[in-house]
Amino acid sequence: MTDGVTILVADDERAIREGCRRVLTGKGYKVLEAENGRTAMEILSKDPVDILLLDLKMPVMGGEEVLEMVNKHHAHIPVIIITGHGTVDTAVACMKKGAYDFITKPFQIDPFLLIIGRAAEKKRLEEKARIFEEESARNLYDLGLEKSRLRTIINCMGNGVMVTNRNLEMVLHNPALARLLEISLKVENPVPLKEVFTEGPLIRTLENITSGESGEKEAVIQEISAGKNVLRAVSAPLIGPEGQVAGTVTVLENISAFKQLDRMKSDFVNMVAHELRSPLVSMRQLNSVLLDGLAGALGDKQRDFIGRGTKKIDNLLELINDLLGVAKIEAGRFIQRMVPTDIARILEETVALLKARAEKQGIELALTCENLSPLQADPKSMDEIFGNLISNAVNYSPEGGKVSIIARGLGEYVEISVEDTGVGIATEEIPKIFDKFYRVKHPKTRQVVGTGLGLAIVKGAVEAHQGSIDVKSVLGKGTTFRILLPVVKESVHQ
Repeated sequence: MTDGVTILVADDERAIREGCRRVLTGKGYKVLEAENGRTAMEILSKDPVDILLLDLKMPVMGGEEVLEMVNKHHAHIPVIIITGHGTVDTAVACMKKGAYDFITKPFQIDPFLLIIGRAAEKKRLEEKARIFEEESARNLYDLGLEKSRLRTIINCMGNGVMVTNRNLEMVLHNPALARLLEISLKVENPVPLKEVFTEGPLIRTLENITSGESGEKEAVIQEISAGKNVLRAVSAPLIGPEGQVAGTVTVLENISAFKQLDRMKSDFVNMVAHELRSPLVSMRQLNSVLLDGLAGALGDKQRDFIGRGTKKIDNLLELINDLLGVAKIEAGRFIQRMVPTDIARILEETVALLKARAEKQGIELALTCENLSPLQADPKSMDEIFGNLISNAVNYSPEGGKVSIIARGLGEYVEISVEDTGVGIATEEIPKIFDKFYRVKHPKTRQVVGTGLGLAIVKGAVEAHQGSIDVKSVLGKGTTFRILLPVVKESVHQ
């Protein structure tokens, strides 16, 4: 490649200079000329030159002196010595002093161009190496700066940060981690994780992520204990350049204060709910006495007012019962007793209880039970689960709709699905429907009265029985809730 290559020919013989120009320009080189050494140095000082063809015997300043100055000030330029047969020994000596090669006068064109081509390639490779070296130095500087910046950020974080490699060795951690785990000794990375951390569930999670057995590509969130602290650990795989799991990253946050506040909130809700329920139950009983005429005859207007007040009391009692149910789930006391439970009977009773309301709204209720085995379950919890789901299906279905309940045995599990032909749930709302106090927003469901706690109670009760619940919905066509409950043969007492 000759494009852009500039060659300076320094020779006191005009014929040599012009001969070199004709040959080299014909091959695409750019040629500059100097009749002596001093002129050559002046050209080198102001013009970019890639190769220097240097005659040894020149007036004003000889070739050897020029070579010495070029080595000192322009060491990157290859120098090819032009010499006669009588000064070959001198040319060889010049090569020992740094010249690239030499050619003898008179020279043949092919060997001449070959030497020039090798010198141009050498210059090109050296330039490429120089650029690569500069880029490498710059990248190393940027990398060092980024590492320093990252180290500063991690060390200043309030949350603990821990990075492990594939051998479950801790290769990076910050001071907050040692503080949260109450590690008093200074830990030098890398160190086997089990030597500084004894929390079994987290280590098993990291082992699963590292081995790829969990199949997790996203974060795994869990709560762990560390002394008096309760920590939330968010662990994720560290993916290598070829997509393989190269280690793990874990962020630890102290949630002890939040857990304490949550307990205080649950205790407060529990206390208030109990304190409110007693007077409300008494008020409802008094209203029932009045409505039954045991305190004297009532007029139609008085009966209407008392009836409305009783409905409001019932709504408040329902809210209080839901709040108490949520508080029990959060406290781990929702299941009162585990006994062999006939799921079919509970479903039949629930459907029978809601059948009148469904018929009034023009909705068909259909129940199918297949191959059901008794479950070890809390009958009251099961009644609440199915009551909430079937009641919701009726409430959110239009007139002329249908609610289908199908329960069937699947070996070690029992599957119960509740399918309606109602308004459906938007895709973006599905992840939120099990949140406390969350209600689906839809113009056709504004008349439905509820606390927004029913599905939260259902999910908590199902999970308390070691089961699972999922939902599929198509907006405008309907929703299906699917519950899986394990069949447990031996009884469990709580």
